[in-house]
Parts: sequence; structure tokens; C-alpha cells
Amino acid sequence: MREYTYRVDREGRVFHDGTEVVDPATLRFFLLALQRTPDGRWLALCQGERNWFEAADTPFVIQRLGLSISHGRLDAAEVRLAGDYREPLDPATLEHDGTHLCCRVRKGAFRASFGRIALQQIAPWILEEGGIPTLELGGRRYPLSGARATSRP
Repeated sequence: MREYTYRVDREGRVFHDGTEVVDPATLRFFLLALQRTPDGRWLALCQGERNWFEAADTPFVIQRLGLSISHGRLDAAEVRLAGDYREPLDPATLEHDGTHLCCRVRKGAFRASFGRIALQQIAPWILEEGGIPTLELGGRRYPLSGARATSRP
């Protein structure tokens, strides 16, 4: 069985042997195929090949957000990862550790970190309420949990 190793940087870019992988279909496939092995490594199987992924934190990185805004209010948000993989933001899963913002993706199965651009996009709707960072979305407020942010994805 052939094996390949990929590296995912903090902005969600995927590299193989120093070259960035840019094909959207390939990137989406990898994001949907990625699984955590019992030893904690990231693996995507494809036609008899093992594709290993190394990341500082998690290979799931939100690169951008699709925001629905009306009258200066954030009504909805969609997370966009590598290969333009998209899904709705689940604001109840937002976590932070004081430096990084994360949420759950793939039906809550995995933790995804926010890249720099996605953080800039969501920052205007994060306010501090009673000393706790809180996202205002769809007329509701979602406190950002800090309890789970330091656990392994």
C-alpha cells in the first residue's frame, strides 16, 4: 500500500513535498475522508493509498466565512474550508483558548480552527458579556466556551 504525507498549515493550506495542493475536488475529498486513527494521527484512505496529514492543531481550518448580514446584524454564517468545502456554522460549538477560536464540523465529529481571515470576518460580532466572549448571531447570543478548547480534536 502506498503512503503519502501532507502538511496542513494554520491557514488550512495543504502541502505535499513542499508544493501546495490546490485542486478543489481533491481538497474536499480529503476533508470528507479524514479520520482520526487510534494513535491520534490523521488519515484519509483513497483507492488503496494511505494519505497521512500532519497539522499543528487540527487539519480542519476555517479559511473564510459566508456571512448573511441584514441591517448590521449577523443572521447566519457558513464555514468554508479548503477546496471550498462548506457547511453551516454551529454557534453552540464555538470554543476559544484566549488565542484560537474553534468550532465543530462534519456533524460535530471534528474540531476546526479559525484561520486569520475567518477570525477577521467574525470579530465584529463577538462581544464581551460579563467577561465572557459571546457571538451574536441570528438574534441570539452564544458564549464561547473555553473548557474544551485545549482538549485534543
